[in-house]
Amino acid sequence: MEQSVWSVPDSEANEMAGSTLPLRALGRLLRGHRMGAGKSQLAAGLHIEISPQTLGRMEDGQKIKISTVQIGSLLDFYRIGNPSAERSEVLGLWDEVKQEVRAAKRNGTSAGWWRAYSDQYAYHFDQYLSLEATARSITIFQLALIPGLLQHPEYRRAMIRIADPALSAVDVERRLELAARRQAMIAERADALRMKCLLSEAVLGHKPGGRKVMAEQARYLADLSTRPNICLQLVPLDADDHPGLVVQSFTLLEFPPLSSRNLTEPPVVYVEGYEGALYLEHASVIDRHRRAIAGIEQVALSESDTRQLFSRIAEEYRA
Repeated sequence: MEQSVWSVPDSEANEMAGSTLPLRALGRLLRGHRMGAGKSQLAAGLHIEISPQTLGRMEDGQKIKISTVQIGSLLDFYRIGNPSAERSEVLGLWDEVKQEVRAAKRNGTSAGWWRAYSDQYAYHFDQYLSLEATARSITIFQLALIPGLLQHPEYRRAMIRIADPALSAVDVERRLELAARRQAMIAERADALRMKCLLSEAVLGHKPGGRKVMAEQARYLADLSTRPNICLQLVPLDADDHPGLVVQSFTLLEFPPLSSRNLTEPPVVYVEGYEGALYLEHASVIDRHRRAIAGIEQVALSESDTRQLFSRIAEEYRA
């Protein structure tokens, strides 16, 4: 897992919490200037004495070690004049990144709370957690399983055991703790975050942990569906043709505007597989997934009907 950080000049090399919005915006802006100048990642990396892979991580909004001097040298290499509006925009974002570094250090959140559990999740999930922590909207479509943010602890325990039967009891508890903290963050951000989950009815047919666990899970979903910032809708198995039949499970994350400048980070579609994950940002891909969401919503049950179905299924599993 990548552990390097963006370094701050004048001996202020502080750790940053995840892929922050200014950090992503800065990386995307620098990529645009590099491509506009017709420079390769190899050439640009060599110019400031970092590898092209490291430069690529920077452009993806991930953490690397880089200084203000190197940022300025890149802008010179990309023929971004001094002074110029383009250069001021980049350096302004870089200043905002540094401010977040300092604020995170003061607040004791410099490493991202989830980093304490980095030994308990796959390397690709670190970036997702940093995006989840800053999202203003999360839309999930799930075909087979209850999403992690909605899992009852015993359902989660069963899934952990299925995925890794040999895992120690201590590690099982740490993974449960990580899941609980993620769920708590969603509750704490009720005023700033909206979450919509479109679930195939099939997720209630699978029984990780057995009928008793699924009874608790269904009741838990019914309770969650009453929260003002959470919308849960089931897609019946007998629903008419809809995009959910051809699209795999995914999560669409959307972000608020940057606090101090007129920029909004583009949405991200996250698709997780057994061996890794995809982070998709191209506008056409986002549009296709938005259309898929709209099509799935058309055949999904209403929120109230979904809540009633959760309650009925809970009773059936208890019987």
